Amino acid sequence: MIFSSLNHDLRVPLAAEVHSRPFLHLHGAEAITHLAVYAGNGKPAGAANSAIQHGFLSSLCAHFGVAAPATEAKFFFHDFGRFRLKWECHTEFATYTFAQRHDAAPAIEEAFDRMPLQHAPQQWLASLQGKIMVATHVALDGSDAPPQEYARRLRRVFEGNLLVGSRVLHDAELWTDFLIQADGFSRMVVRDVGLMEQQAGRLVQRVLEIETYRMMCLLGLPHAHAATPALNAIEGELAELTAAMVATDDRRDSDSHDDEQELLGKITRLAARLEKLAVDDSYRFSASQAYFRLVQSRIEELREERMEGFPTVEEFMDRRLTPAVSTCAAIASRQEALARRIAQTNDLLRTRVGIVQERQNRQILQSMNRRAAQQLKLQQAVEGLSVAAISYYVIGLLGYAGKAAKAAGWPVNPDLLTGLLVPVVAAGVWLGLRRMHRRMHGG
Repeated sequence: MIFSSLNHDLRVPLAAEVHSRPFLHLHGAEAITHLAVYAGNGKPAGAANSAIQHGFLSSLCAHFGVAAPATEAKFFFHDFGRFRLKWECHTEFATYTFAQRHDAAPAIEEAFDRMPLQHAPQQWLASLQGKIMVATHVALDGSDAPPQEYARRLRRVFEGNLLVGSRVLHDAELWTDFLIQADGFSRMVVRDVGLMEQQAGRLVQRVLEIETYRMMCLLGLPHAHAATPALNAIEGELAELTAAMVATDDRRDSDSHDDEQELLGKITRLAARLEKLAVDDSYRFSASQAYFRLVQSRIEELREERMEGFPTVEEFMDRRLTPAVSTCAAIASRQEALARRIAQTNDLLRTRVGIVQERQNRQILQSMNRRAAQQLKLQQAVEGLSVAAISYYVIGLLGYAGKAAKAAGWPVNPDLLTGLLVPVVAAGVWLGLRRMHRRMHGG
């Protein structure tokens, strides 16, 4: 069709973007295993993460003889027969969601013994060593036991830990403890008590995103803890430098300028240390804030309703996750405030050094003026000697001329003529030198 040629180059991919991450279609008794693979090192993620994640996926597909997606793909879904796999590549991590449908619903106490990850090759799992950020089992259950009785049964599933439970989307229950169990996986139970078609898949996806984004959000906390002693040290050194500035201001001597130059060098190095610390942490803190907003958004989408005796997911996050995010935000604010203080101190010290340099320059100019005045006086003295010397030689020449005229028979007395010419010649030489100086200085 000719109409297709009218499209912008990005129209089709942008229109498909909102449909690029569909949720799994779940119904009945389902077992889900969710892995979040984080291959980064805390630095801003780039193309390397995408290449690593595609490598893991390609290896898994090759084991089952399935064609892997293109390297630019961000989403992949395939039914491997014994399980279904949904893969998503994000900026910093990739998620693998394995789903398996049970023909007969197992008892909830046995649901976590039959997870789809058992079908994944052990060699592939070994390749993920040190890169798993989230590992979660989810059991989709449809039993109709009363909530209190159901909770008692779940305590055996969650090894007796404090349960977090709430009614979500009006027709389901969510149960978890957000802890890693003895098998190395956290566990979640979603009980379907009347969900409509496709609601189960959307609910499980939101729950898994909450767990994934929660863990990614907490990556900023170790950075905050590590930055605290470094900030304490920088603040202490800044206080010492400020006190040294005050002491230098009280003591105005020849060494104070050298001390200020040394202080300026120290505070510049202090600013460089803080800048490096901020560069190392700023990306992680910003990412934590972004992940926290996603967690809050997904919790709102659950539309939780309280079940008596159990904290909701929102309450749990407010008590456990929000303080961690607040710590990261406080450290980021502290870094910014300390940077401003160092900049202000640096500006103040540079101003003081500039004032001292201007004072020294003024003293140098005054010294140069004194030297110029001395040179002028010396020049005037030399000019007086020059007048005498020039007059002496001119009068000598005129004296020889008088003697020559007398020898030629002229009625001239050379001695009398020489004596009369002395003041005239001296005055003429002096006026000539003055006129020459005026022409030189006047341009």
